[in-house]
Amino acid sequence: MHVHILGICGTFMGGLALLARGMGHKVTGSDANVYPPMSTQLEQQGIELIQGFDPVQLGKEGENQPDLVVIGNAMSRGNPCVEAVLNRGIKYTSGPQFLSEYILPERWVLAVSGTHGKTSTSSMLAWVLEYCGYEPGFLIGGVPQNFGVSARLGNSPFFVVEADEYDSAFFDKRSKFVHYRPRTLVINNLEFDHADIFADLAAIQRQFNHVIRTVPSEGKVIWPAEVEAVKQVIELGCWSEQEHFYATEHSATGWYGKTIAADGHEFEVKFNGESQGILNWGLIGQHNIENAIMAIAAARHVGVAPSHAIEALSQFAPPKRRLELLDTVNGIAVYDDFAHHPTAIETTLQGLRAKVGEGDLATGKLIVVLEPRSNTMKSGVHKDTLAASMALADCAFLYQADNVGWDLKANMASASIPVAVFTDIDAIIAQVKAQAQSGDTVVIMSNGGFHGIHQQLINALK
Repeated sequence: MHVHILGICGTFMGGLALLARGMGHKVTGSDANVYPPMSTQLEQQGIELIQGFDPVQLGKEGENQPDLVVIGNAMSRGNPCVEAVLNRGIKYTSGPQFLSEYILPERWVLAVSGTHGKTSTSSMLAWVLEYCGYEPGFLIGGVPQNFGVSARLGNSPFFVVEADEYDSAFFDKRSKFVHYRPRTLVINNLEFDHADIFADLAAIQRQFNHVIRTVPSEGKVIWPAEVEAVKQVIELGCWSEQEHFYATEHSATGWYGKTIAADGHEFEVKFNGESQGILNWGLIGQHNIENAIMAIAAARHVGVAPSHAIEALSQFAPPKRRLELLDTVNGIAVYDDFAHHPTAIETTLQGLRAKVGEGDLATGKLIVVLEPRSNTMKSGVHKDTLAASMALADCAFLYQADNVGWDLKANMASASIPVAVFTDIDAIIAQVKAQAQSGDTVVIMSNGGFHGIHQQLINALK
């Protein structure tokens, strides 16, 4: 087929393009902003990218018209290409539906869901299976450094998918993961997020209940026993085998990661009270311990011994933008992190604080540079918890964009650390440059490009 993808530069849709191309289809696509890293990845695969949504890209009936248009969930009614597809009667589908119909049939789907940690955990799981010879397919909402691409078909029945609860398309408001029909389902955690499409936590829980209903009775659901929001979902009905993860030590049943190093770079993996081995790796933080345990548990469901999974994860490189060390300039470490929810911000800083407090960095400051960019953050849902989430830092610099619908400066008045709010990127860079010294750590947090502040700051520090 000729498959044309609207919104191709998003991580999910770009990954889908790679899979369709791998199946032998002709793939083209467009986006409002054709930008790296996805544009680079796609062009290397010979996929034609079109800037903007002029309907001319859809050809004419019987002449260069695509056989199928895959419409990304960022597309809405009024988009010129969307209107042309509907008016001309061109066959169309959503990204998750395409995945479900053309790629996942007869595959053993391992789906990783939850509010936080989906990209990291699915990357870990894909790498464990790869290291152990399973040659899995995968579709991940980031670029795992062990693979260098966000998606591939693989050479086995096993397929790892980052299972997002965001909606599928303007014409299908179900969560993406409802389409995947997993045999192995990981639920990392569950909090209120995506305020632009969900009214409350209960609405999200309903979607998680929907995906649990699709897991076969011989399948497995792996979930954190101490997270009340997930427990409530399970109580709505679960017909599959279950395994639990515990964040606190639990000797009877289930999984637990016992911290050895304070920053989380070394910990013991325990299952049903018995040690499965010790993992010493390059990641830090309690949240990554939990991500690793979930990946080890999921891999065990398809036959991977936990000891082999631990060995694999000792050689795991985190996905891009997941606490990624960009550079160390004049003794100042600059990290990039995707955190955009107070819980993720807090857990990331917990790991960094433990690391900063050791060795040569014992006296170093931990400096946060944050852009509240997600739809939920911009709407003000987290305005009363954001300040507390940064308490482990020494100081923070926040960017107030024009589309943030609340007064950051007023809400940061309660912060326990010095917090400065700016409407200008250059001013933030100047302030960080003035304050940062050798031994300090700067972590830049945003789920977007943040106006290229990462490289600009590195250049300024140099």
